[in-house]
Amino acid sequence: MAKPCILATRLGAPGGIYQCYAPCIEKHFTIITTEEFTQNRQNLAGNIEAVFVWGGALKVDRDLLQSLPYLKVVVNGGVGVDHLDIPLINSFGVKVCNTPEVVDNATADIGMGLMLASARKILDGHNYLVCHDSDDLLESSMGTDVSGATLGIIGMGRIGYKVAKRASAFDMKILYHNRNRRLEEEERAVGASYCAKMEDLLRSSDFVMVVVNLSPQTHKLIGAKELAMLKPTATLINISRGPVVDQDALVDALQRKAIGAAALDVTYPEPLPRGHPLLSFPNVIVLPHMGTHTRETSGVMVERMVTNALAALSGDTPPNEVKV
Repeated sequence: MAKPCILATRLGAPGGIYQCYAPCIEKHFTIITTEEFTQNRQNLAGNIEAVFVWGGALKVDRDLLQSLPYLKVVVNGGVGVDHLDIPLINSFGVKVCNTPEVVDNATADIGMGLMLASARKILDGHNYLVCHDSDDLLESSMGTDVSGATLGIIGMGRIGYKVAKRASAFDMKILYHNRNRRLEEEERAVGASYCAKMEDLLRSSDFVMVVVNLSPQTHKLIGAKELAMLKPTATLINISRGPVVDQDALVDALQRKAIGAAALDVTYPEPLPRGHPLLSFPNVIVLPHMGTHTRETSGVMVERMVTNALAALSGDTPPNEVKV
C-alpha cells in the first residue's frame, strides 16, 4: 500500500526539518518537497494530503490551498500558529494542528538560561577569556544576583508556570500577571503572587519575563509606557513572540539607559539583520529563536506532527487540532 504524500520544505534545507528526523517521517509518508511541487505542480497536487510547516519557509496561502484538492490537514511544528491563517485554511475544509506541551520545558529552560546569562554576564566572561589583554576583571563585569531577586512573569500558562517552578528553586520572589488567576494551591506550590494589574508587576520586578501567546491583544503589549514603569536596573526577557515587545521602544529605552538589560529569544524579523540596533548593546542578548532548539524537543515535535497527520488522514480527531 502506497504511503500518503505530504508537502514539506526539503529536509535539511534552510527552513526545513533537519535530515536526522527523516526516518520518523518517511516511515509513514512520502515527502514531496516544495521544489518538486513547484516544478511539477499539475501532476503532484492531487497526491498531497498533508502539509508540514516548520518555521516560516513554507507559506500556506490561498493559492496553495486552491491547488491541493485532497488536502486534509496542515501540521505546524511548534505551538505558535500566528503565521497561519486558520480561518482561511478551515474554509477549505482543512484542519490545522500544532505541537503544544512538548515545547514547554525547553522554552522554560531558555528563559532561565537567558536570565542567568544576562544577570551574571556569562557571555562577557567568555569573551574576556577569548580576547583579554589584562588579567584583571573590570568593575563593569560584575553581574547581579538571581537568587533572592524578584521575577515578574507575564503570562502564567503552561510555560510560564514551568518558569515559576524553576525560579522557585532559585529562591526568587515570583510575581505574575495573567488573564486568569491560578488556583491558590498552584500559587503556593511555586510561591507566586498574583498581580491583577500588570503595572504593579512591572514596577516591582528585577526581571520581567514575557511568556504570552501573540494575538491582537498582546501585539506590542510591552511598549514605551510599560518600559517606563520598569526599574532602571531591571532586565526584560522575551521568550514569547517578537511582536509582543515594541522593539523601537525597547531600543529607545536601552539608549536612554532607562532599563538595565534585555535578553530576547524572539524578535521581528527572525533572525535580526546584521547591524540592527539591538545587536549593538553590550547589555543585550539576542538569540535566533532557539527556545525549542534541542535534539530531544525537536524530535518529539516531529513525532507529534506525524501523530496529528496520521489521525487527520484516517478520519480521526487529531490530538492537537487548533480551533478558532
